[in-house]
Amino acid sequence: MKFLYFSAPWCSPCRTLGPVMDKVKEEGIAVNKINIDEEANTEITSEYAVRSIPTVVLVDESGKEFARTVGAHPLNHYINQYKNFTEDV
Repeated sequence: MKFLYFSAPWCSPCRTLGPVMDKVKEEGIAVNKINIDEEANTEITSEYAVRSIPTVVLVDESGKEFARTVGAHPLNHYINQYKNFTEDV
């Protein structure tokens, strides 16, 4: 599982969330940062129907969405969200 982190350089909440997502990576969780302003990312932004940024989507290897968070949240939110879908209950 991995997080798709949709952002843009001009977005203030995205700049706030950037260091948090870096810490998520440091925890060993894959994070793909996607700049929605880059033409190469138009298709994936559309595919996941991203309307607001920052948006963080938790997906599996096939790209199936399991969770979505819009806006900047604390580190624990993303760690717990990941664990909810990866740990055996």
